[in-house]
Amino acid sequence: MTSGQMRFGLFSVNAGPCVDPPTAARIARVAEDAGFDSLWAGEHVVLPDPRVPPSPMDPLDDILDPVVALTYLAGHTRRVRLGTGIIILPQRNPLVLAKELASLDVLSGGRLIFGVGVGYLEPEFRALGIPFADRGRRTLEYLAAMRAIWSEDHPAYQGRHVSFADVQARPRPPQQPHPPIVRGGHTPAAYRRAVEHGDGWYGFGLTLDATREALAGLRDAAARYTRPAELGPLEVSVTPRASLDEATVAEFAALGVHRLILQPRPPLDAASLEAFVTTVGQRFIDRA
Repeated sequence: MTSGQMRFGLFSVNAGPCVDPPTAARIARVAEDAGFDSLWAGEHVVLPDPRVPPSPMDPLDDILDPVVALTYLAGHTRRVRLGTGIIILPQRNPLVLAKELASLDVLSGGRLIFGVGVGYLEPEFRALGIPFADRGRRTLEYLAAMRAIWSEDHPAYQGRHVSFADVQARPRPPQQPHPPIVRGGHTPAAYRRAVEHGDGWYGFGLTLDATREALAGLRDAAARYTRPAELGPLEVSVTPRASLDEATVAEFAALGVHRLILQPRPPLDAASLEAFVTTVGQRFIDRA
């Protein structure tokens, strides 16, 4: 047993074997019982066909909508947190998404973690009719608009891409002023956005060396940009690329990683995924 204060999440609960509803529900319960602190669902609305770099998935791979999938799993769990890892925010209508996520937070009893990114597949943006070039600016505006509709007494926002006033959207998320917002991305701009606007940062598919470089980037951003005091310390989550052993978990912890969000290696069927989750719980997670 190891891990100290390290927490563990399970990635891809809306893909692979978990596209099957009974399997997803069982895996979610097994993960919760094994001591996982969170379940994470990724997003691609469409995938380029034929597959082109840097697309992470084959165009015929199944992937459920993350908000729908996590809402389903909320009804089959009691304590485990439910994370979007990540939602591609510039592809969404911010007020519609705010309503969906507030509903998930209500139905789960305040267990949502809102992981958000700017996206990186230009063909996906093109198919949805969303400009690829301005996705960073659009993301910042959408986040500000969502915060407003979630928490202000008289919600209003005026921006280039979204504007509204004289409206309300209830119920609000139980987690006020908003659910934890986790920023993705491995660029200086992404690190700045995490420092200035994020409760946490999520690095996907990283080795120890890549994690070390990312954390150095986050430290540099923290030295150059002001972090609002109300955000508190930045929580760092990583999906590791390599297989884990006790020493590797300890190295991630020593670097300053707070949560490892594990992605089982494909191909997996339901039985092998359940065995993976159970083994991780027995080997790494301290439930004392």
